[in-house]
Amino acid sequence: MKQLKLSEIANAVGGTVNGDAVVNGICIDSRQAAEGLLYIAIKGENFDGHSFTQSALKNGAVAAMIHHDVDCEGTFIRVDDTHQALMRLAHWFRCTYDIPVVGLTGSVGKTTTKEMTWSVLGEKYKAIKTEGNLNNNIGLPRTLMTLEEDTEAAVIEMGMSNAGEISELSRITEPTAAIISNIGVSHMESLGSRENILKAKLEILDGLRENAPVMLNGDDPYLAGARVENHPVFYYGVDNPTCDFRAIKVVQNEDSTDFDIIFGERKQAVTIPTVGIHNVYNAVAAFCTGIQLGVTPEQAANGLKKYTPSGMRQRIKTVGGIKFIEDCYNASPDSQRAALKMLGSLNVTRRIAVLGDMLELGSISDESHTLAGIIAKKTNVDVLMTYGQNSMLTADKAKEMGVPKVLAFLDKKELADALFAELKQGDAVLFKASRGMALEDVINDLYERIK
Repeated sequence: MKQLKLSEIANAVGGTVNGDAVVNGICIDSRQAAEGLLYIAIKGENFDGHSFTQSALKNGAVAAMIHHDVDCEGTFIRVDDTHQALMRLAHWFRCTYDIPVVGLTGSVGKTTTKEMTWSVLGEKYKAIKTEGNLNNNIGLPRTLMTLEEDTEAAVIEMGMSNAGEISELSRITEPTAAIISNIGVSHMESLGSRENILKAKLEILDGLRENAPVMLNGDDPYLAGARVENHPVFYYGVDNPTCDFRAIKVVQNEDSTDFDIIFGERKQAVTIPTVGIHNVYNAVAAFCTGIQLGVTPEQAANGLKKYTPSGMRQRIKTVGGIKFIEDCYNASPDSQRAALKMLGSLNVTRRIAVLGDMLELGSISDESHTLAGIIAKKTNVDVLMTYGQNSMLTADKAKEMGVPKVLAFLDKKELADALFAELKQGDAVLFKASRGMALEDVINDLYERIK
């Protein structure tokens, strides 16, 4: 973050300050407080950050932002609500930069699209991006506050659980370009229908700057018919021949995918270091966005070639002659279907799927877990192992459909033991589950044994 005075910050958020100092960053965790940082005391559901103000100041914070009295001496910015002030500060700070800012959302593939878009923009600009899961109304402001003097672009991911949240994030960010990757069923429990999910995702338009381009998945039936006013819309896809940017001649290799992107009268060859048709969509979205923001086709292709999967999002790793696909950061019916299709497309000896529960699906949970068993059969899974109570439905349906070997577990250690005994060189193993299932515990257990 570029340096700011406490008085500047207080003025931006409508607060009062009892002193002045130079601030070169913010934090909301007292344990991360250090010299030059402003500690913002956020009151959450379980903890009130005001209780840790003294600790933050002792750890070196130059001041604290508070909204009620604290039992310590120091330099303070006093506001009505520290969370609201954080969002207001981030919006003000972002508006001090006249740079391209991409806002993106969608039911599936947000983070991969973000990473690919950042890789594309990085060929022309010094860009920042959302790190980890900082895509809510606390994490997103913190990302915007990392803008530096020399930052030339930003890629900001926007997550949601309920209606109204994307609107708030978009208004904070004021994007100069927007991407909506797809409309799935990830938030069916809280929003009730895909039509409502579409409305919630389209809230990204609320803060979008005038005449800013919007990139929509033209193969998604909901987005293809979405109404967008006062913004140029560019459709991207694979199947729909009317898309402005379209991938053709898709060839999947062992660990990469080759294809051409056609746009207007032009064509660009692209290689991405990952597999699965869903990643082709993500790449075309990133390519399309880059072109709108002044990146050349050749630069965009070069950026996509440099893409690196983040976290546990379909990261492919070969250990002991076995190909492991770590894709257990999150799961929804849409992303699980895509992962199984990708597993089915691999040229390997056997395909093993380890599927854990998909959480927060509400009324469609039973149907979605049952459908997963059908998809496992259709994608030629040889061995299916499930973890969790909901996934028992997946196992039952897979057995009924004729998947050759199906095992269901409620204990991770038992799952790890059975999987280790099953593994052979030449296998490919997919791990897919919601984040709350912590399926990486099984992965790490296996890696230790195989070594």
